[in-house]
Amino acid sequence: MTDVADLTGPAVLASEYFRSYSVVGLLAVVGVLFVAVAFGAGRLMRPVVPTPEKLLTYECGVDPVGEGWAHTQVRYYVYAFLYVIFAVDSIFLFPWATVFAAPGYGATTLVEMFIFLGFLAVGLLYAWKKGVLEWT
Repeated sequence: MTDVADLTGPAVLASEYFRSYSVVGLLAVVGVLFVAVAFGAGRLMRPVVPTPEKLLTYECGVDPVGEGWAHTQVRYYVYAFLYVIFAVDSIFLFPWATVFAAPGYGATTLVEMFIFLGFLAVGLLYAWKKGVLEWT
């Protein structure tokens, strides 16, 4: 007859622990296989008829002028990056407002949000001090 302690031993707990991760791993493998099969099927089924027109650089239906390489200012990427950072961070304000209204979470969530906004302010101040926000 087995003891109850044998059914809740470390081996059983580890088995349950890794079983939950095996489901996640299996889903990841299935996802990677799905993408690989989709790309492989697309590569096998697409028509391959190279013509000189297909090898030209495409510029919105206009014949390309000059070389295919153009210099782009890095500050445009920095502005876009800053926008994405602050837009994504501002999305966190909406769940905070919902939790802040719940009873028992007022002071804690208020302090956490001011810490979060402080990090955003430090990031914005750093970008401003480095001259990233100067449009010249």
